[in-house]
Amino acid sequence: QVQLIESGGGLVQPGGSLRLSCAASGRTFSRDAMGWFRQAPGKEREFVAAISWSGNIIYYAESVKGRFTISRDNAKNTVYLQMNSLKPEDTAVYYCNADALAVTLRAGFEADYWGQGTQVTVSS
Repeated sequence: QVQLIESGGGLVQPGGSLRLSCAASGRTFSRDAMGWFRQAPGKEREFVAAISWSGNIIYYAESVKGRFTISRDNAKNTVYLQMNSLKPEDTAVYYCNADALAVTLRAGFEADYWGQGTQVTVSS
């Protein structure tokens, strides 16, 4: 059974940093692209970042470019999201997911399964 377990969220002041982790289990994801998404209260889930299985193709939403960095460790079946210079508008529940292609995660991605996510709150 596939599981995606997100962690690392919390309460941080504007300008602060957090590092999210997503541990995947149930099968190997080393040949899948991985992505991060977020959903703020009252809004639809949106794409944040995606990375190909090899790590050589990376996409970011315009709103996080230059502030967030996605990376992965295939040996650990884990993908990370380093978030710097956080803003109140980054407040959301953050989720990860997988697909064959990073470009699919970037646009038009749908999934039957989502993990529980991890809450990120940026507030003073």
